[in-house]
Amino acid sequence: MAYQPPKQGLVGQIVDVFVLLVLTVGALYLPLYLGLAGAAKTPQPLENPTWEALGQNAAEQQQWAALGYPDAASANEMITARFDYTFSWTALIVMAVVVIGYFVLVVRLSEKEYREVIAERFGDRKN
Repeated sequence: MAYQPPKQGLVGQIVDVFVLLVLTVGALYLPLYLGLAGAAKTPQPLENPTWEALGQNAAEQQQWAALGYPDAASANEMITARFDYTFSWTALIVMAVVVIGYFVLVVRLSEKEYREVIAERFGDRKN
């Protein structure tokens, strides 16, 4: 007997696609809305900045001017902004638990189907 996956109707497929679309968009945008992702920069502006103090040469100065920053004071915050690479160990552990938990859940819920496919491909090995 060949494995026969469960049949799903058109309405079920449409609902599944909609749910997956909502989950995908939510997974991408929810961290941004909660402030958990994105360009977290901390500007450290200099007092009385000069192009030399900001480490910019003549070519870089011309490029800043082309971008609409004609003097060192206007580009000060953008040049001195540094990315914040700190992270939370708690968030890392929670993420690992969620990913591993999801994997275990998928395997446990699909165990019957996995066993049927393995039995079909490799035979029923009861020793």
